[in-house]
Amino acid sequence: MANKLKIGIPKGSLQESTFDLFRRAGFDVQVSSRSYFPLIDDPQLEAVMFRAQEMSRYVEDGVVDAGLTGRDWICENKSDVVEVCELTYSKATARPARWVLAVPNESPVQKPEDLNGAIIATELVNVTEEYFARKGIKVKIEFSWGATEVKARMLDGIVEITETGSSLKANNLRIVDTIMTSTTRFIANKQAWQDNFKREKIEAVSLLLRGAIEGREKVGLKMNLPADKLTQALQLLPAEKSPTVNHLADENFLALEVILEESAARDLIPRLTRLGASGIFTYPLNLVIP
Repeated sequence: MANKLKIGIPKGSLQESTFDLFRRAGFDVQVSSRSYFPLIDDPQLEAVMFRAQEMSRYVEDGVVDAGLTGRDWICENKSDVVEVCELTYSKATARPARWVLAVPNESPVQKPEDLNGAIIATELVNVTEEYFARKGIKVKIEFSWGATEVKARMLDGIVEITETGSSLKANNLRIVDTIMTSTTRFIANKQAWQDNFKREKIEAVSLLLRGAIEGREKVGLKMNLPADKLTQALQLLPAEKSPTVNHLADENFLALEVILEESAARDLIPRLTRLGASGIFTYPLNLVIP
């Protein structure tokens, strides 16, 4: 039987953004709406979907060899796993998600200490208990099965995850403090990490996923440039970028190609045009391996 790496894909809010990340990394991922077993066009990978909240437990127990989940759930489950790499992507933005302590706008609470003796609802029970214990604040933590924002007015406050804060604002809640920030992590079972084949495969997948994230906001920029304008063009480019320069059949012109942030390309193109650059075009990138 061929060697296989069992990998856990988060089901739920991170599912589609994770599939998109794998596709950008070069994997063809297919899954039906009722299936928990995605098909990946790599005979060495076998995938299964679990909720992100459960993933670190299943990785620690060896149910899967590796998986993707948030740092928040690794901490919540106190899982003993190998953190292979950080992957800065989420369901809505590239910013880290925040678990925040929030109260209704009309609440007199201004700081965490004002909640001494209060009842707090959250899905992140252990991390929240540790937060209040560090501050010496006595509270009762109630596990929330969902719709946590609604409970802020029934209890005294909530600890909820947010990326943009829009849901909290929509429910007329305000943030008192940030409990923790969290990004997605690629994690591995400790025994799997000691297996030569599995570790090599985990590291290969990690490299490709990180390359997909690196390429997400970058573009390739190509142009033809008068040869006598090369020095000026190089001064316009970010200092750390070293472009590829090729000679053309017309010795008065050069072909210039560089990879840079999409926003930087937007600002550079008009300036390069004024230098005499022509035939300028940009192209998207799936992978950028530093």
